[in-house]
Order: sequence, then C-alpha cells, then structure tokens
Amino acid sequence: MGTVVVTDQIYTKGVLQKDCAFYMENGKIIEIGTSRDVLRKYSGKRVEELKGKAVVPGTVNAHNHSFQSLLRGMAVDRPFLEWRDLALYKYTPHLDEEAIYTGALFAFGEMLKYGVTTVCDFFYVHNGSNAFDEAVIRAAKDLGIRLVLARTMYDWEGAPKAYIEKVDEAVERTRALAIKYQGDDMVDIHPAPHSPHAASPVMIKAGHKLACELDTPFHIHVAEEMFEVEETLEKFGLHPGDYLDSLGVVDDRMIAIHLVWLQQSEISMLGRKGATLAYCPSSNMFLADGITRIPELLKAGVRVALGSDGACSNNRISVFEEMRMCALLQKVRTLDGTSINAQKVYEMGTKMGGEILRLPVGELKAGMAADFVTLDLDDLSLLPKPELFANIVYSMQPTAIRDVYVAGKQVVVNGKLKSVKEEKIVQLVDSVSRKWENVGES
Repeated sequence: MGTVVVTDQIYTKGVLQKDCAFYMENGKIIEIGTSRDVLRKYSGKRVEELKGKAVVPGTVNAHNHSFQSLLRGMAVDRPFLEWRDLALYKYTPHLDEEAIYTGALFAFGEMLKYGVTTVCDFFYVHNGSNAFDEAVIRAAKDLGIRLVLARTMYDWEGAPKAYIEKVDEAVERTRALAIKYQGDDMVDIHPAPHSPHAASPVMIKAGHKLACELDTPFHIHVAEEMFEVEETLEKFGLHPGDYLDSLGVVDDRMIAIHLVWLQQSEISMLGRKGATLAYCPSSNMFLADGITRIPELLKAGVRVALGSDGACSNNRISVFEEMRMCALLQKVRTLDGTSINAQKVYEMGTKMGGEILRLPVGELKAGMAADFVTLDLDDLSLLPKPELFANIVYSMQPTAIRDVYVAGKQVVVNGKLKSVKEEKIVQLVDSVSRKWENVGES
C-alpha cells in the first residue's frame, strides 16, 4: 500500500515549496503537489505527517572507499605517498572478510545519518575472489543504503597483494558480480580500472570494454597528484587525460575522480567527449593534492558530482559538507564570490550524482526513487528560516538531519539508524581496532 507524505516544505523543481505532499508506492514517487490536492486524490491511503520538517532529496556520494573508515585518524598530516604507505598499505594485509563488512557497515551507517542515500563505493581489496565485494554489498543491504559498487581493476605490482588481479581475472570477476545483481534495484556494479598509475593500459581498456558490454559507466582516478602526471609523461609522453584519450576510453561512460592536475586542452577534450567528474574537495585538501578547476570544467561541459572519498583522507563522509567545501574552495581559488553558487553545488551533491551514476535518484519528482531526507526546521543551524536553502548548503549541521528514507523505507529515525543498532557498529569497529593494536606506525 502506498503512503501520502505531508510536509511543511519540499525541495522540488529546483526550489523549496511550502505546504506540499507526495504519494509514494513501491519505492517510487508517484505524484507531488499541494497537501490539499494530494490528500484528496489519494484519500484512504496511509498518511505520514512530517510537521516542522523540510523534505529534500537524499544526497549521492559519488566516490568513497568504505574500508578506509577503519583507518580514520591514522597517518594524518603526511605527504600523499607516506599517507598511502602508512595507512592503506600497512593495514590492508590485516583486513579479513569480517573487517571489510565492519568497515562498510561503519561507513554506510555514518553516511546515512548524514543524509547520504546512494553511495558509490570504489572497492579494490578483492583478495583473489568476490567474497570481500560481497561483504560490502551485505553491509549495504543490512543498512538499506543504495549501493553502486565500482569494482576496481588493479594490476600494479607495487601494491598489496589483496589489490592485484590479472586482467582476465578482474574482467571475469567483475562481470560475474554484475550479472548476479542485474535487476536488483538497490545494487549496481560498475567496472573501475584504478588509475593510470595502478592499472596497465591493457587493464584500463579491458575495464572500458566491459563497461560497454554491461552498458554501465566506468570509474577511474585521474590526475590526483603531480607524481601521476609526471609518471604518464615519462612512460607515455602524454598528460593523464590525453593518455586515456589515446587508449580510446574517454567518452560519456567515464566517471573520472579528482582531475586536479589538468591542462586546459585536457579540460576542453573531456567536456567535448562527455566525460564526467566525481569531485572530492575535502579529500583533495586533506592530502594537499591541489585544487580542481571546477568552474572551468563546468564551462567546458563536464558534469560534476560530489564524493567524500575514503574517511581516512577527509575525514568526514557527508555530501552536505562537500557542497560547502566545494563552494568555498572554488571561491577562494578564483577570488570570485560568484564563481560557483549554492544552487550549483547542491545539484552536484544530488541531481548530478544520480545522472552520472545513471540512477533515478537525486531529485524529488514523479518517477524517481523515494530517497529523501527530513530536516528539522527548528534546528539552530538552519535559522533564520527565510534563508533555509542557503543555510542547508552553508551552515547546516548533522543535528538538523532527522529521518532518512531509501526506496520509501525509513532507515534513519530521529537521527538513529533503524535496521542496525549503532552500539553493534561501535562494538564491531572496536573489535577490529583491538586486533590492530600491535600493528602501529613504523
């Protein structure tokens, strides 16, 4: 049976509208209108009243590494390669299937509390099979978050063994996982050759070919650090964007992550070919990567969504936070307060995420998934009320987020996870941490 949801304000058609209601059924929004009209049309249906609350689209985290939540606070304030070696590479050999599940439960649970309803988890700790990938999927299903698993394809031999696969192994395992979850409305599988640094030309082309076969996007880290630019110049005589173009993989399937160090010619080429970006401003700042040129990319036609990246390189995993960081960082880079506005970054964290992941999420309108967040209109971080939209982007704190629904099902109730007790997550994370007490920093 469907439900009529009545609320004080709802974000639809690009604005916050007052005294609205919507009817949802089978996980989808069927109709939105005034409370009076919707209640009259769907009289006799169950009614849920959200007094004193605004309803906004659930945010879309377009790039995350869930297992990295277990490493939050480790190897902080280090150069990128030291951070990588002392956090990711040092602790990966100590990850088993239960730790992977715990990390995903921890990451996704925290995200849900912060209003993320869809997450793309760029996952590369495969350990020779799909068992670890399945542990991530199990955590997402246990919590009720919508998941895109960007299954990473990685063959650089300098990495931990758990990351590395042969090209044919990566293709077959990724294909098998994608076929298994075809038709599952809550899980999608995308190929993700890791980067020009960590995936060979053959692996990158295989990932793109598989995405074409499966008719999905593919994901790849591009030009996050200067050393990556120097490496592609030394090996191939090309900058990273041009190198990928020479492989024939730059098209509207490509979701590039970071794109910090690009030439203007690369920006123009990416826009011309329809490539998209998952932008992670807080992570780029934390790791001192540099500043991606967002206004220039937008002008070139590159669609931009927002991601948190892993929680050991951010260290928060809120897309509402990334909206604010994106806007402030670009304003100070350009010395222009008008270079990017609240409306644009809000769309990056919602609508654009849905578009580049090819999912019916990120907007509240008929036909879209009923993925939404309720905000307490009396929360101090949202006052004064006449400036509500600007305050959602620039001042809102997590205390304002009260309820979260995914596919029409409530997964956060009054700020607390519904299906998995937060005490259980704390216990699981503590258990993993205790096992690592003797690993330490060298």
